Amino acid sequence: MNYVEGFVVAVPAANKEAYRKQAEEASHLFKEFGATRFVECWGDDVPDGKLTDFRGAVKAKEDEVVVFSWLEYPSKEVRDAANQKMMSDPRMKAMGEQMCFDGKRMIFGGFAPILDV
Repeated sequence: MNYVEGFVVAVPAANKEAYRKQAEEASHLFKEFGATRFVECWGDDVPDGKLTDFRGAVKAKEDEVVVFSWLEYPSKEVRDAANQKMMSDPRMKAMGEQMCFDGKRMIFGGFAPILDV
């Protein structure tokens, strides 16, 4: 099975197109580094929870939308190698300096699939 890396971030609603463009630009690098799939999803039905929720996890403000993203890699090893390449790539550094959201509130992690139907 593949390996999945997931992200959740709050993006100002006014920055939707800028975020989409940045994600598209980043997708080429992620694929170059080994990702086989790159998916970005703009929050459409993200309800407030009773105990916790996506908005609370990223401390989303009233004017922000929750974005859920994931990348697929052939393996955890390929993902780990890709992350190392990203950290030293000047193109990724330049993108990081122009983010249209607060990257400090991003949550992310790697996941080993246990079911894929």
